[in-house]
Amino acid sequence: MTADRNNLFAFTDTLAPPIPRLRADTVPAGRVSAAPGASGNPAAAADIETTRKLARRRFLRTFRERFRRHRQARNARREERSAARLDRDRSGPSARPRRRRHKRTALALGMTSLSLAGTSQMALSADPIAAASIPSPDPAALEPADPSERRDANDLSVSDNLLDALVEEEGVRYDVYKDVAGYPTVGVGHLVLPRDNLRLGDTISHERAIRLLENDLKKAEDGVRRLVGNLPINQHEFDALADLVFNVGEGTVSAAKSPRLNAAIAAGDYEKIADQLHYTTARNKVARGLIYRSERRAQIFLSGEYGDPREKSEA
Repeated sequence: MTADRNNLFAFTDTLAPPIPRLRADTVPAGRVSAAPGASGNPAAAADIETTRKLARRRFLRTFRERFRRHRQARNARREERSAARLDRDRSGPSARPRRRRHKRTALALGMTSLSLAGTSQMALSADPIAAASIPSPDPAALEPADPSERRDANDLSVSDNLLDALVEEEGVRYDVYKDVAGYPTVGVGHLVLPRDNLRLGDTISHERAIRLLENDLKKAEDGVRRLVGNLPINQHEFDALADLVFNVGEGTVSAAKSPRLNAAIAAGDYEKIADQLHYTTARNKVARGLIYRSERRAQIFLSGEYGDPREKSEA
C-alpha cells in the first residue's frame, strides 16, 4: 500500500544465498555491467549481478509458494471450524427433541403400515402416487466460474497470478526501511503503522510478513469492492484494481483525489478505467519503476496479461 520501490527486488544481503566468486575466464563473453565496485572486471560483475537476480527470484518464488500454502491451510481451518459449528448446532439441546419426535413419528408410521398390510389388494395394485419432482442442480453452477465473465466484485478475490506479480513488484524485505516516497515499509510493501510497533531497522519474522500481506490484501480487496460498487468486473479487472489500491492506498483512489477514475467507474466505461490506472509519481517525482508497474497494471486490466513489461523492453 505504499509507493513503488526504485529497487524492485529489495532485499538485505542476508536473505539471498551467498554469491560465488567467479573468475573472469568463466564468464561468457560480451557481458558488461556498470555495477559499483566492478570497474576492474565488468564481465564478472555482470555475471554476479545476474546470479544475484536469479537468487532473489528464487526467494520470491519460495515466498509465494509458502504464502499460498499458508492461505490454503487457513481456509481449511476455517472450513473445519464452520463444520464443527454446524455439528454442534445439530447435536445441541434443541436437536434432541426433534430426534425423539422423529422416532415417535417413524414408530407411528410403522404401526400404521402393519395395520394396513394385506387389507386391500387395491392398495397393492394401484399406481403409486407420483412424488413431487425434485429439481436437479444446475450443471453450470457446478463448473468453475469463467475468469473473463464480469460479475459482482463481492464474488471475487485476488488471484494467484496477481499475487505473483505483486510480490515481484514489491519485493520482500524483513527489515524496516524507507521506500522511495520516504515511508517506513516492511515485508511485501507493508506501510508501517503505529500499531505495528516497529521502527526503522527493526526486523520481522517470515510468518509476520505473511500475516501483514494477508491483512493488506484483504484491505485492498475490500477497497476495490467499495470503489466499484455495483459495477460488474471480471477477475483480471479486479486484480488490476486491487494492485492499484494496494500500491497507492484506498484514500488515493477516492472521488476527491481520483475524480476521473471514479467518473469512469460510474459511467461503466472500462477503457477509460484502464486509462486512469497510471500512478507514476512519488514525492512529486516520476519514478521509472512506477511507470512499468502502471503499464503492467493496465495490461492486466485490459487483457489479463500478468507478465512484466520490463522483460519485453529488454528483449
